[in-house]
Amino acid sequence: MRGKKGTRPPIVLRGYDRAQVDALLEEIRGALNGGPPLTADDVRARRFDIVLRGYDPRTVDELVSECIRELQAAGPIRERAGRPRVHPGWLVSWIENARFPAVRMRMGYDVRDVDAFLERVIAGLRGAAPPVTPADVRACIFRTIRLGPGYDVQEVDDFLARLADALERR
Repeated sequence: MRGKKGTRPPIVLRGYDRAQVDALLEEIRGALNGGPPLTADDVRARRFDIVLRGYDPRTVDELVSECIRELQAAGPIRERAGRPRVHPGWLVSWIENARFPAVRMRMGYDVRDVDAFLERVIAGLRGAAPPVTPADVRACIFRTIRLGPGYDVQEVDDFLARLADALERR
C-alpha cells in the first residue's frame, strides 16, 4: 500500500507484518471510496503480527490513526461527534507493541522502571490490578541512567502523553 505521498512505511528488522498492514490499508481505501463500510472501531480492533523485516510500527500506527480520523470524518454524523472512545483491548495491544529507542552513552530512562510501569498499566486495563489513571501516567517518574541500557527520554515522554490521552477516552 502506498501512503498519501506515494511512499511505503519504512521496513525495519522487527516490525508489523507487511501483508496484514497492506490488507487493512486497502480495506480502508475501499471504504473511503464507496466500497464495503468499515468503521473506526473495526480498524482499532485490528492487530498486526510482529515479524522480521516488517513495517515500522510507529509509522504504521501514525498512518492508521490518520486513516481512523478520515473514516470518522466520512462516517455518519452520529459517529463524528467528540473524540472516539478507546477500547481497552486495543490499548493493551498498543502498549505491548510499544518500542522505544535504546540509549547507552547519554541519559535515558531505566528500562526496568518503564517496563514495570507499562506492565502495571496493562494489568489495570485487564482488571488484574487497580486501574492507572491519566493523572498517574502524567505523574510517573523514572530513574535515569547515563551509562547503561536506557530508553530515549523524549520518546518515552511522547508515548506517555499519548497514553494519558488515550486513557482519558476510555
